[in-house]
Amino acid sequence: MANTAWQRRIRRAEHLAARHPFAAEILGFYIHTARFQEGLYQRLERGSAGVSPAVLQEEARVSRPLPGQQDAGAANDRDLTELVASFPQFLSLVEEKGPARLAQVAHDLRNETSGSWSDLLNACWSAHGDAPVDAQEFLALAFLQPYAEFVRSRAPMQLDGYTHSLCPFCNRKPALGVLRQQGDGGRRSLLCGFCLAEWEFRRIVCPGCGQEDHAKLPVYTADSFPYIRVECCDTCQTYIKSIDLTKNGLADPLVDELASVPLDLWAQEHGYAKLHPNLFGM
Repeated sequence: MANTAWQRRIRRAEHLAARHPFAAEILGFYIHTARFQEGLYQRLERGSAGVSPAVLQEEARVSRPLPGQQDAGAANDRDLTELVASFPQFLSLVEEKGPARLAQVAHDLRNETSGSWSDLLNACWSAHGDAPVDAQEFLALAFLQPYAEFVRSRAPMQLDGYTHSLCPFCNRKPALGVLRQQGDGGRRSLLCGFCLAEWEFRRIVCPGCGQEDHAKLPVYTADSFPYIRVECCDTCQTYIKSIDLTKNGLADPLVDELASVPLDLWAQEHGYAKLHPNLFGM
């Protein structure tokens, strides 16, 4: 029985890998990554045991950049120590199980100092408004993802009335959209691929540039993934994939987005750039 969010994602990834051989390699790597992420999240939870909710909320409020930095307010050296200590284990995992390109980057990183790891992790955490540009940054963000979710889950966030396209917690662009049942139609939310914050966003609006003209916002689907919408914008030439849970309630937005690689290839061949890459650089 899949009880945690990570376990549910792993089961979904196993199902999709068997159904879509073209995505088996990346989904297999995701499964190993998700197992590591769950373990890290649990270690962070154990490390926070006994800390009052008020202190945890204050630490979450000031956790940009990573705790332990001079300008981070109430420094939480506990988390920073756990993260740096866990990073080489993650690099070894990527070196063993990851695609060749990422495996080589992980090998090179593993031979660097803990100070270099700390600098990389802090730089990637702090650059919340920018998309990662190289494999080191993608690896760092994949490693930091459970920490971002851990901190965000403890942050006092008010989403009522929030209408912006950037993540309300970490200020990143959304990685994908989600359609959920609402009345006779579907309500669209945007999902941050890093901290996993989800917030409502108007359906007929480009999250990249704010375009509202329906004629300039074409939507495409494919027979292989009829429940995944490629929502494009002819103004800024970007696209975002939205997982329509009204058509497939078994889908997991993060995993199904990752599995639908052919839709990314199609969109890019037609001149659209992804609004924000996922944690594997896709």
